[in-house]
Amino acid sequence: MSNVLVGLSGGVDSAVAALLLKQQGHNVSAAFMKNWDEDDEQDYCPAEEDLADARAIAGHLDIELHTVSFSAEYWNRVFAHFLDECTAGRTPSPDIVCNREIKFRAFLDYAAGLGADVIATGHYARIANTSHIRLLKGVDSHKDQTYFLHTLTREQLQGSLFPLGGLTKIAVRKLAENAGFSNYAKKDSTGICFIGERRFSEFLARYLEKNPGDIRTLDNKTIGQHDGLAFYTIGQRQGLGIGGHRGGSGEPWYVVSKDMEHNILTVAQGVNHPALFSPGLRASQLHWISGAPPASPVECTARIRHQQPVQICTLEIIKRQECMVRFKTPQRAVTPGQSIVFYQGEECLGGAVIEAAVTDL
Repeated sequence: MSNVLVGLSGGVDSAVAALLLKQQGHNVSAAFMKNWDEDDEQDYCPAEEDLADARAIAGHLDIELHTVSFSAEYWNRVFAHFLDECTAGRTPSPDIVCNREIKFRAFLDYAAGLGADVIATGHYARIANTSHIRLLKGVDSHKDQTYFLHTLTREQLQGSLFPLGGLTKIAVRKLAENAGFSNYAKKDSTGICFIGERRFSEFLARYLEKNPGDIRTLDNKTIGQHDGLAFYTIGQRQGLGIGGHRGGSGEPWYVVSKDMEHNILTVAQGVNHPALFSPGLRASQLHWISGAPPASPVECTARIRHQQPVQICTLEIIKRQECMVRFKTPQRAVTPGQSIVFYQGEECLGGAVIEAAVTDL
């Protein structure tokens, strides 16, 4: 059996991961990571509540609980990149970078320093180690988290365990309830990794200056003012401040593009407006879990956001770090800065960062 250090967040998933590993006979200890300084946020401090829950679980399981802060690493490796991407008008995925740089790099190093053989987390994904190590979708399709894990390397996966990969969320909550965990019904966390749930635009405004400009329709009519393109994303409906604008179809408005050069936010009416759909995209920063790209072009499936059903597509690598993707069905709200993740059946191959939607395939 292995010496396993579990990343214990205070939530039900990591608690059950620790429970299962202990039942399997592993030598289990745990660590609570606090990676966002909240000293100036007296009205919003979820970390203290989460730490209390983690302590309760560790006590219940009779395992040692360490506490560690990677605040500096999180700021330098994750949040600074997040702000840079927003400033450039893109919509980054900080949870993906956080997994690569914090949970499966800084935390792995920390675990090794404590003498752990492997780390474990409550992610819904599976690791298969046959002729080579592979990342597989979690059995619960509604909770599968391979989208957020696609930038991991084989070395990172070899040092990790995902005990919940073969379980559904319902089963996990039942195991927690049967074990007597007080957090068995605790709501799943959402929001930015380690930062939590908060009003995104207000939070972002603490770090980025506002830069107002026109909100225009596809026929170039000005119908409002935006606060700065960094505060909006493709497909966004809420927070545009133009709900009372007269004319048009009367349907809600959605962001369809951002013109960084002229500081213009373009909107269109209707959740399924054609301007929101693209038959393909261009992506860069390719990462392959196997260490090598598939033969190109390749028919596969992909998703451009977490929990989206996988979409049939053709992937063509055009440069070492660039690819074109053509979808069988046009995709809504292709968003620069977000990730596209590729699959062959149950296996997650890797992914890339979306550079632009492509409309002229």
